Amino acid sequence: MLSVFSGLRSVTMLSIAVRLLLSVLCGGLIGLERAYKRRPAGFRTHILICMGACMTTMTSQYLLLELHLYTDMARLGAQVVAGIGFIGAGTIIVTRRQSVIGLTTAAGLWTAAIIGLSFGGGFYEGGLCATALVLFAELVLSRVEDRILDDVPEVNLYMEYMDKDCLDKVLDLFRSRGLSVLNVEIARAKASERCKACAIFTLRLNKRCPLETLVQSVAATEGVVMVEEL
Repeated sequence: MLSVFSGLRSVTMLSIAVRLLLSVLCGGLIGLERAYKRRPAGFRTHILICMGACMTTMTSQYLLLELHLYTDMARLGAQVVAGIGFIGAGTIIVTRRQSVIGLTTAAGLWTAAIIGLSFGGGFYEGGLCATALVLFAELVLSRVEDRILDDVPEVNLYMEYMDKDCLDKVLDLFRSRGLSVLNVEIARAKASERCKACAIFTLRLNKRCPLETLVQSVAATEGVVMVEEL
């Protein structure tokens, strides 16, 4: 443990202020990255969750150490860990194209709550290290992930089209490019929409057919309204 935090382990006015300040700072840093990427739970949401979790732990300590009430100090914190799932679930969205977004934001909210609990308990080193690792994962590892996914031979394509003849033309295009169709999901569009049907293809690419070229070729097919990678 770092000696610089030794005088802040006990519950004093100074330690309370430091714990709340660190929870606001670290929660804000995590939320700032989410807000920059225009995610639904951003700067203020992460701050409030992290600070609220910090207050939960300090309240448990106060009840036990100052009021001498017989209580389990971990009980309130356990409710935070479970309860944050409801907020996290609100950030997870399944789009009409069957793609899932918001999982990273939900995981970040859950982690921000844990960081707040650690600060509230006086575990400063753990909270600071966890914050640094979360920022490293979101800022650095996300770029590594994107670079790795660029080389993945399997992709999902979402396509809106007008009729069955168009679908047959696209399937013929896949065969002519030597692509393997691993899975196809077809759904009929609503009458008010601009297309009659939509499909999601799971394809295995090859080096002769880059993804950008494939998307352009499918988009140029007669009857295709739009196409994009999921």
